[in-house]
Amino acid sequence: MAGETTPAQPPPGAPSRPLPWRRRRNPLRRRTDRLQTWIGLGVLVAVLAVAPMTAVVVGDVARGHYEDLARHQTQTRYETDATLTRDAPRHPEPGSDEEKHTRYPVEVRVVTREGRTRTTRAEVRPGLSADNTVRIWITEDGEATEPPLTSKEVRSRTTGWALLAAMGVALTGAAAHALTALVLRRRNLADWDTAWAETAPRWTTPT
Repeated sequence: MAGETTPAQPPPGAPSRPLPWRRRRNPLRRRTDRLQTWIGLGVLVAVLAVAPMTAVVVGDVARGHYEDLARHQTQTRYETDATLTRDAPRHPEPGSDEEKHTRYPVEVRVVTREGRTRTTRAEVRPGLSADNTVRIWITEDGEATEPPLTSKEVRSRTTGWALLAAMGVALTGAAAHALTALVLRRRNLADWDTAWAETAPRWTTPT
């Protein structure tokens, strides 16, 4: 049709669409800016690659440690009857939810596997009177202790160490990137000072 304007055409040999890196070109973009971008990308890739491997290695070591610990505890600890030598405190109200979870350290008497009578302190429910019997875990020496680690506790602690290891890698990467940014920023400030020292005389009017 008459009066229509022909759309502008790109010069011969030019790409039909601007390339991605051409879009990002900026005359104000410094070499240190590009360097910081590439360093940040490198740190990100390194963290994504190293963090899972570190978590697996640390988790495997932790699992082995806690499995060995659980076996040792199973071999050196056992559950037995313990007799209270004195009354336990009655502070929580009887029948309350607090009473269900509250425990008091009280002196108890136990008999070891070797037949020796020992006294130790164990956590018992409130309100128990002397000569009551409770089940507690003790060591071979007759000292009250915690039950051996369960498989669930081993998995939980293993997972915890694996997550801590992965987080440590991520934090190390973040710290490295922040330190690099600080060094580059100081370099930029130094370059600006040098450039201004060369440019300032041109802006100063002689008096």
